[in-house]
Amino acid sequence: MNISLTPELEKMLQDKVASGLYNSASEVVREALRLLFQLDELKKHSITELNEEIEKGLSDIEAGRISDGKTVLINLLKRYE
Repeated sequence: MNISLTPELEKMLQDKVASGLYNSASEVVREALRLLFQLDELKKHSITELNEEIEKGLSDIEAGRISDGKTVLINLLKRYE
């Protein structure tokens, strides 16, 4: 497989190998891809959690479990005085 890189990315790749942390450009690319896939999974998980929290909030609104902003602010100020 051949991959075209910008000169900046190629320099970064070469610098990683030159640092001694990696033995080859292929090793750097494999590590970068592993990290990319981990980041993608983290984003999916975060989006799922956010959607669940939104659903909880909407359910609270529908059930009447809400407070206006002024009440929330007063309660926060009382709590942290």
